[in-house]
Amino acid sequence: MSGSLTLPHDLVARLQAHAEQSDQMDSGWLNLGPRRLHSAAVLVPLVWEKGQWHLLFTRRTDNLGDHSGQVSFPGGAWEEQDGDLERTALREAWEEVGIDPASVAVLGKMARFNMVSYFQVTPVVGVVAWPFELKINASEVARAFIVPLDWLADPRNYQFRPRQFKGQTLRILYYNDYDKETIWGATAQITQEFLRLIQN
Repeated sequence: MSGSLTLPHDLVARLQAHAEQSDQMDSGWLNLGPRRLHSAAVLVPLVWEKGQWHLLFTRRTDNLGDHSGQVSFPGGAWEEQDGDLERTALREAWEEVGIDPASVAVLGKMARFNMVSYFQVTPVVGVVAWPFELKINASEVARAFIVPLDWLADPRNYQFRPRQFKGQTLRILYYNDYDKETIWGATAQITQEFLRLIQN
């Protein structure tokens, strides 16, 4: 892959248009039936390191109820005091890895994604002032790490695998291991959708 991926000058407008597709995205890859989905948000943290853009991921601890031990973006369930989902993403990133909300330049939101855990997740994209010293909440996060966008966008680094869920055969995206971590499932899907959004 030649050159490094850059952020398009109209990324804010692209995110706004993408967020407006939410109703379309909701009816997409996964049929969860009539059960109500819970609102949640994740921060998709962009950081500039060694001359290129990266995304910051976390690996959840093994003792959590939902998605334990999995790689994810910082985030969690919406709470009433948050007001909106952007504040949810920023609060969770602060609580999980110590990202100060004041250090995040929020660019916008992506379309919602439905999760097998019955959460409806809104990704909030933001540029994080970097570097800074992460403050890992050890009760929720095992570690945090960054991955270059160039690596994430390279088709040699990911593939789809079949996986059964409640009688459905789903094509689940898996990345190759990076720094001994495996990005897969909804986190990989959000990552791919963000890459599509900045490259088209």
